[in-house]
Amino acid sequence: MEDATTDPIVEAAIGRFARDGFGASLRAIAKDAHVSAALLVKRFGTKDGLRAACDDEVRRAIRRTKAESIDAAAEHRPMWTLPTHDEHAALTGYLLHSVLDGGAFGRAFLEHMIDDAEGYIADAIERGLARPSRDERARARYMVHAGIGSMLVSMLLSPERERTDLGALLRRVQLDMALPTLELYTQGFFTDETVLRSVEDQLAGAPGGETRPDPPSAAATDS
Repeated sequence: MEDATTDPIVEAAIGRFARDGFGASLRAIAKDAHVSAALLVKRFGTKDGLRAACDDEVRRAIRRTKAESIDAAAEHRPMWTLPTHDEHAALTGYLLHSVLDGGAFGRAFLEHMIDDAEGYIADAIERGLARPSRDERARARYMVHAGIGSMLVSMLLSPERERTDLGALLRRVQLDMALPTLELYTQGFFTDETVLRSVEDQLAGAPGGETRPDPPSAAATDS
């Protein structure tokens, strides 16, 4: 996540929140950033103000990572490598604590992540790397929830002694999940659309349900 434009106080706060959750004190964050607590308060006002700045930075880092992956795929370069501790551990911990913490901040953070996901998915569709969806918002929401959820379950089910090494946890989750996830996204699961059509019909007949339009055909997206 290191970047020449990243505020060092924000960087320190993300790392501390990733390790200790959002109960971490401003004094501890100031110590990590090698500044006084008074300076931190002057800059951000409250812990909520600092957390808002951290949310923005984490989202920016994730958008950058996704954009790099899409660029690599479009140029037929390898788009996936094992993350290092320094590169992704803080992001992982911050994401997981945002979900576990919940509340208005957690909900807003996830909604912003879904907004961002719609953007980079649209980019992938425009470049011919991904198929369009019947409901782009719903698909983006599922992908964000599924990605974070898999990491969260892996963390909660890991032995307690392993939970403090977020870098190792992230590497293990990616080793376990990368291929089956990409297989599902690339090749699908069902051999035809029977189940999809059945559920669509059931949802359309439910109170408040409506039939969503079909996405453009694969042939249309390839042209």
